[in-house]
Amino acid sequence: MEKVDFSLKGKVALVTGASRGIGEAIAITLADYGAQCILVSRKADALNGVAEKIASRGGKADVIACHMGDLKQIEGLIGQTRERYGKLHILINNAATNPYFGEMLGADEGIWNKTFDVNLKGPFFLIKHAAVLMTESGGGSIVNVSSINGVKPAPYQGIYSITKAGVISMTMAFAKELAARNIRVNALLPGLVDTHFSKAIMDNEMIYDYAVKMIPMGRHAQPMEMAGAVLYLVSDAAPFTTGAYFVVDGGALA
Repeated sequence: MEKVDFSLKGKVALVTGASRGIGEAIAITLADYGAQCILVSRKADALNGVAEKIASRGGKADVIACHMGDLKQIEGLIGQTRERYGKLHILINNAATNPYFGEMLGADEGIWNKTFDVNLKGPFFLIKHAAVLMTESGGGSIVNVSSINGVKPAPYQGIYSITKAGVISMTMAFAKELAARNIRVNALLPGLVDTHFSKAIMDNEMIYDYAVKMIPMGRHAQPMEMAGAVLYLVSDAAPFTTGAYFVVDGGALA
């Protein structure tokens, strides 16, 4: 019987939204297991600290700035990856935004466009361009970071929840289309995680207490608690896993 293999040696991994939170935790973990990581965020300066952490742990990381709401920058990101490494095996679509916390009826078109562009449109076109390089590299694995809000919309996060539901559907659609190219596509659905992104919840005692009561484990998660599921999905330990979404939420959706 073969040994389950989580090693990522020789793999090139691109992680968006890697400057902090879940993206940072995922990037550090992938590098720990041998991947050459390309750290992506809107501003390159925000990534330098993460690259230094990875280097201090014996890993390898490069930095490329890219705004996930800009299609030209997204195309350029894959172009730079091709120029620097000539291959790509792993893509983590983690970058996201949630500029509006309130009732959907109070949102305007600008809020919708910004949330849609970064959370759904950007990841779609990044997959479109990355899949070409992945195919040339012999295949690969894509993980789209969605949210449990994509299954069960949260109060005052309606537009964000809609885009995250779209990410789940996009994951399944790409999984079917890219399977013949030896590219697996899965999604991670985090619950409440202690990140800058969840600050509106974490800093409001009433909302936080309500949210935690919905979690059977009775607590929120730390970013590194999301990384293990991603490591499984992108490694050779999951060769027959595609089109799935992995819920890591302390039981909130149970």
